[in-house]
Amino acid sequence: MLQSPPRLTAHRRLRALLERRAVLLWLLCLAACGIAIAHARFTADLSAFLPRSPDARQQVLVDQLRDGLPSRLILVAIEGGAPNDSAARATLSRELAAALRHDPQFVSVNNGEPVSDARDQQFIFDHRYLLSPAVTPARFSAAGLHAALGESLDLLASSAGLVEKALLPHDPTGEVAALVSQLDSGALPASSHGVWASRDGQRAVLVVQTASAGSDTDAQARAIAAVRHAFEAATRAQPNASEYRLLMTGPGVFSVQTRDAIRHDVERLSSMSLVLVVALLLTVYRSPLTLALGLLPVLSGIAAGLAAVSLAFGTVHGLTLGFGTTLIGEAVDYSIYLFVQSSNVATAASTSAWIERYWPTIRLGVLTSICGFASMLFSGFPGLVQLGLYSLAGLTAAAVVTRFVLPALGSHRRAVRDTSRAGAVLARALQFAPRLRWPFGALLVAAIAVLAMHRGNLWSHELAALSPVPAQSLALDTSLRADVGAPDVRFLVVIPGASEQAALEGAEKVSARLQPLVDGGVLAGFESPARFLPSDAAQRARLASLPDADVLTARIRTAVANQTIDVKPDLFAPFIADVTRAHAQPLLRRADLQGTSMALAVDALLSERNGHWNAMLSLRTPAQTGTNATDVTNAAQQPSLDAARIRAAVARAGVPGALFVDLKAEADRLYVNYLREDRRLALAGFVAIAALLLVALRSPQRVARTLAPLVAAALVVSAGLTLAGTPLTLLHLIGMLLIVAVGSNYALFFNQPAHAADGAATIAPQTLVSLLIANLATVAGFGLLSLSHVPMLASFGLTVGPGAILALLFSAILAPTAGQTAKQTTVPTAGRSGDAT
Repeated sequence: MLQSPPRLTAHRRLRALLERRAVLLWLLCLAACGIAIAHARFTADLSAFLPRSPDARQQVLVDQLRDGLPSRLILVAIEGGAPNDSAARATLSRELAAALRHDPQFVSVNNGEPVSDARDQQFIFDHRYLLSPAVTPARFSAAGLHAALGESLDLLASSAGLVEKALLPHDPTGEVAALVSQLDSGALPASSHGVWASRDGQRAVLVVQTASAGSDTDAQARAIAAVRHAFEAATRAQPNASEYRLLMTGPGVFSVQTRDAIRHDVERLSSMSLVLVVALLLTVYRSPLTLALGLLPVLSGIAAGLAAVSLAFGTVHGLTLGFGTTLIGEAVDYSIYLFVQSSNVATAASTSAWIERYWPTIRLGVLTSICGFASMLFSGFPGLVQLGLYSLAGLTAAAVVTRFVLPALGSHRRAVRDTSRAGAVLARALQFAPRLRWPFGALLVAAIAVLAMHRGNLWSHELAALSPVPAQSLALDTSLRADVGAPDVRFLVVIPGASEQAALEGAEKVSARLQPLVDGGVLAGFESPARFLPSDAAQRARLASLPDADVLTARIRTAVANQTIDVKPDLFAPFIADVTRAHAQPLLRRADLQGTSMALAVDALLSERNGHWNAMLSLRTPAQTGTNATDVTNAAQQPSLDAARIRAAVARAGVPGALFVDLKAEADRLYVNYLREDRRLALAGFVAIAALLLVALRSPQRVARTLAPLVAAALVVSAGLTLAGTPLTLLHLIGMLLIVAVGSNYALFFNQPAHAADGAATIAPQTLVSLLIANLATVAGFGLLSLSHVPMLASFGLTVGPGAILALLFSAILAPTAGQTAKQTTVPTAGRSGDAT
């Protein structure tokens, strides 16, 4: 019996040892990935797509989206029942509000019931001389008291006369009435049966503030569930409980809905994609073992991608998880190339031959994908960095498992159907493909023309383009905000301070400069935390304005003279006693506001983060004084605000670091910067791909032929989206990177210098079959995303699905002809002879 040469036997032993080590290392890596994934936290918080290092104005936007009061508000509506059944809806509103007020998850529940009015009025009465900006030395002079008392006496003849008559002995200067009017200066909802109602009377409405930030999606989900549970408990007592419906909206609701929608679509589309890919592969493979081996690179890639993102960020965004669905269609390509391209002879030698002949081309395709996705790692936005890192780790792991693990697991024992007939048909189609170059050229020219004609509005320049919130939910939000008279929190003045007192003092200085704009009609008004919590300096100045009892008694005697109504000075003995007590009154602190509606305003407008304080002044535009839904909606869309005059007023206040911020304009500017940066990064990635190909192929002509079908596919898809009326967004840009990543393998396989004996360009029929199957798998993975209800995921599918098909077709059309092949054979190649690069 012939024996193997000693050198060959040693080589086989070494290869077997290396293969066993490769499998062991792979299993250890999978276990490590599993541990990392088990400790990962998944989120749908869109602040992951906010800047990593924001400037001062962007930081305001980030803070408001993550922790600001708008992120904590839930707008609630109860509708249903008979059209005139407002009393029953009011009863449900009271019962729902009562239940939520006892739940620590909520810090405020407002439905129009006067549950805090008495506390607010008593608090204002007790602290009126600390709160009122009208308390000045001039106001408490004899002339000032005479004028203030005259105004109060005039009010006795008005509708508020009874209230004023009761307060007059204690408050002849009218401080309480002035402060109450300031608190009620904002728009209030309509009222029905003692609770807030929509303007048409068909809904009872409530405004709920959660204790948790809007960015805490899990806490928001628990709060929403608590509202639903309380509503169900309230409706049980109603005879027609099923007729009533609960509606909710707000940033926290949107966050939970988005998370659930992404989770649902990921599960649904992943299952559908897996079923389609498995069905496709079972059509090609003849055994479950071959199918299982073919899916190992996919599962390994997904595990590596999720583990890498989890370790780098601590959280995995739902969009990244949805993006992982697409890896099924991309990563499975590598095992398809291995099994189908080496299916003629199912031996270990055939696997080795495939590695030697085809692997350089696949490796080069993987490297081009890495160059493309590596550009995303330099983005200033963590969300894109997540997508880039996931893609790099996932594709690299899938390729490595295909190259080193599958051969070690016995990939040569695969079972693949005979695809020679399909290969022959594809070979004949390939011979016909060059005749389509003129139609291809016409299509490309038309696509470029479409993009040129629409260049002004080709890209969306609004952050809302990335919103995952359905139009129906946005419409409900607009409607409920109009019902409750919610102000547009678009315009803010932000005053930084080293301490709480510094921020409050800055807010008072800016307020003094903004008040003339309110008087002149430039602003409808503004809210300041210093209105409800004056600075210590302002409180001390007001207390110092109060005269002593003897001086005040003398001034009162002078003030009552010559009034329209004859009053005796002794009537104001309670007033003198209150002023005397105010001298010894301690200064107001934030904790003193607890239990009043003013605490909510201060919490919303005065914040501390990492030792830095910010006071915010919320500005109301003149359009917001309207009393119907159309006015409120128009206020949000077309606010009437002279930003230049406001900036000038803020500058005159002389407060260092004070900023006027238009949150919508800032969000759009953020998005435009986002878009501009990542277009540059995508271009840098494309240049890196071109440089890599030039080094590997060592032929500018072959580089151009490799990139041409990929660029053409991206241009045609972009033109198609534009004609469909879809503005391009960042997610479409990422989709174009995916077209390059997916299509690079196709272009490299077709762009070969090999030729047949008769001089015609050729590519092995088995290779053609593998490319077709890989393309179908990719479309099954990416294309299904177009069915997602989440617009961000759908953008991937609508871009990459058609793009992958076009990249394959264009690569075949632009494959070298006989004459071009003859020229290319004189150029050194990056790999061995044959089909591979």
